[in-house]
Amino acid sequence: MRAEPAETARRGTTLGPVSEPDETSTASPSEQPQDGQTGTPQTDPEQRETADPAQPAHPTKRRRFVDLAPLRASPAFARIWIGGAISGIGAQLTIVAVGLLIYDITPGSAAAKTLAVSLVGVISLVPMIVAGLWGGMLADAFDRRLVLIISALAGWLSTLALIVIAVVDAVAHDHDRTVAVWPLYVITTINAVAATISNTTRMAVTPRILPADMVARAAALNGISIGVMVMVGPAVAGVLVAAAGFPITFAVDAVLFLAGFAGILTLPKLPPLEKVGRPGIASLVEGVQFLKRAPNIRLSFLVDIVAMTFGRPHTVFPAVGAVLIGGGSITVGVLTAGMAVGAFLASVFSGPVAHIHHHGLAVGRAITAYGAFVAGFGLVLAAMATGWFGEVGPELDAVNWVALALATLALVGMGVSDEFSAIFRSTMMLMASPDSMRGRLQGVFTVVVTGGPRVGDLYVGVFATAVALWFPPLLGGLLIIGLIAVLLRLQPSFRAYDARTPTP
Repeated sequence: MRAEPAETARRGTTLGPVSEPDETSTASPSEQPQDGQTGTPQTDPEQRETADPAQPAHPTKRRRFVDLAPLRASPAFARIWIGGAISGIGAQLTIVAVGLLIYDITPGSAAAKTLAVSLVGVISLVPMIVAGLWGGMLADAFDRRLVLIISALAGWLSTLALIVIAVVDAVAHDHDRTVAVWPLYVITTINAVAATISNTTRMAVTPRILPADMVARAAALNGISIGVMVMVGPAVAGVLVAAAGFPITFAVDAVLFLAGFAGILTLPKLPPLEKVGRPGIASLVEGVQFLKRAPNIRLSFLVDIVAMTFGRPHTVFPAVGAVLIGGGSITVGVLTAGMAVGAFLASVFSGPVAHIHHHGLAVGRAITAYGAFVAGFGLVLAAMATGWFGEVGPELDAVNWVALALATLALVGMGVSDEFSAIFRSTMMLMASPDSMRGRLQGVFTVVVTGGPRVGDLYVGVFATAVALWFPPLLGGLLIIGLIAVLLRLQPSFRAYDARTPTP
């Protein structure tokens, strides 16, 4: 339900028992000096960085705001989190700038230009899905630090290629010429593939460098970093493109990318903790077979698919701004920011998540609340569709401010509930699965978050065209509430899931 990795956190930081405890784990506390990075008993350097404690390493106290303990407990996590947040802002610069550049160099009408921009996501979809699955197998079979370095290097080189294209376009523009669009499609696809492999691998790294009881808190911190990326990056991109041009904008991304490199390069080596088959069909089949035996993880994917399929009203935002609420592009921008603001607020006030242990029940309640907010958004649109509240138009002075406020509040609520659901689902997936499977499960997760929103956009487009703009969110919200209730009733083990004794 959280936005796709390659679109919202290309190099963002996101995020089991891994191995049997060291023999020294039975010694008294005085005989076990704690490692500053992982909170696990000190052994040799590699064991110290990769051990996965079965018990909480630090006593927890109740907090209202986000818990920064993971940053203090693991310098390695702190470095990769800070580096990922900084480089993620650069990623958002490039995402926005590429769209603007393609729009600028594509000849023809506004509709033709818009279609050309939309093809960026369409062309990269299948490669991203393949990269997610393959990247997960790579993360399980090889040193995860090495996989991160190689994928990050590929992403950085693609950014340098964008700088070259932007410079060539600037020179060509001075001679009343433009560059072709297809090289941008090729480079952005390479960039998306590299980002997908990087994100899939990065997700599997966190449990190797943090105590088990801090994984949920780390997920909340990741929500903050993603929120900062999404809110800051696009705004800065618009200013940079207008003030300095495309080459400088891409160059800023390339510089910010170095912060991500620093976080990755300072990680310890993270080789597989047990023998894992090489990437291939057999490895993929092994992952699928594990999912068949893991009903709780499997249902965590399914409830997310339900939410994304029936609860993504973004496709109707332009029409809402034009004919239902008014305000045009300003309204579209406000509505689009609503969910990001909600997710950010949820992460900031995520302190209590460390004390919630029934993660399955928490996921069910969060997605049910999400469905209620989606339906509420649909009700606001339905009320405006009656025409009882006056005429509106695409200009800012023709907006219905009350309706815009209510619709935005509904979207903020969606963002809050979505973020809490994401925190608990990601923690379940990481802590209930063996380390040898985490990469492949993250690959499946990538397929879900990449493909699910596309299905949701199709659902909204079909029913908005066939019935009315307000119909897809209203019906979708009710379907989410009903389907989640049915799914949780059919699988009692998900409702009973306890993070203190995680079971897949």
